Amino acid sequence: MNDLAFENQSFLWGNEAGPIRILSEYLHPKAEFQEHGITDTIVVFGSARIPSPESQKKNPPSPLDAFSHYYEEAREFSRLITEWADVLKREIPDRNLHICTGGGPGIMEAGNRGAKEAGSKSVALNIVLPHEQQPNPYVNPELTFEFHYFFMRKLWFMKTCRGMIAFPGGFGTFDELFETLTLVQTGKKSRIPILLYGSKFWSEVINFKKLAEMRLIAEEDLQLFGFADSPVEALRFFQEKIRFELTHSEGTKT
Repeated sequence: MNDLAFENQSFLWGNEAGPIRILSEYLHPKAEFQEHGITDTIVVFGSARIPSPESQKKNPPSPLDAFSHYYEEAREFSRLITEWADVLKREIPDRNLHICTGGGPGIMEAGNRGAKEAGSKSVALNIVLPHEQQPNPYVNPELTFEFHYFFMRKLWFMKTCRGMIAFPGGFGTFDELFETLTLVQTGKKSRIPILLYGSKFWSEVINFKKLAEMRLIAEEDLQLFGFADSPVEALRFFQEKIRFELTHSEGTKT
């Protein structure tokens, strides 16, 4: 007896079923977000390669050890935001703010870890890759999603996003940061707060002011983001902006 079409793996992974796979990566997170009451997120981006304290102890010394303090700071930031989100929910009962990461190691792990230490769940949007990207031990299984398509993962990073923080990272972090900035700059995404964590790092790797001087971006585009160098400073950056946004918005249509 032949398999039903929607149980036939060879068909579902074939070229003809591409639209079905894409639609599945939209509908499955949507259903789970609704079931678990995820209305709003703060997205934490950063390098998968920055070591945790535990991995530092297990592995030989590495140049990346110089970045390890960012792991602890991302962890603390996520804990603080999650604790504040609980206060915010009492003020605005129909809104539910959670940390969202890419689900992998490094800064992503720190984000999920901080949320868990604050006693809350967090979202993990994992991507299937040949290396680096396995779900970290601090994710919540019911809110962890495996994506095949980068563009569908990107959609879910932004769909409920009320704020975005970028810790030091490489190509992936830059990709997500600049895509977010472009969406806000062009009005395709509401004016969410965007924070670059680690002002020394970001000022060394990107000369934003020079881009404005060259007229490659507008001077006002420099106001699309801010900088912070401590978890408390980052928390304060988001608090006022997000409280105002959640109070005056009707929520995200998904």
